[in-house]
Amino acid sequence: MRVEEVIERVASIRERAGDDEIAHIAEDHLWYDVLCFIAYKKIDMATASTLAREALKTKEIDFSRWCG
Repeated sequence: MRVEEVIERVASIRERAGDDEIAHIAEDHLWYDVLCFIAYKKIDMATASTLAREALKTKEIDFSRWCG
């Protein structure tokens, strides 16, 4: 996983913010993918931190989040 990929996925979520369900699902998938990558790949702490920081930028996007 590259940092650029995470940035692109955050941008895609931002574009879909008008559809709360789709944006929320995409956010969940992004966070899961980033966490799995950090957990199971041999990457340095700086890269892990950057990936996590970029993924967390979805919290700045305004859409409704709920749990079922």
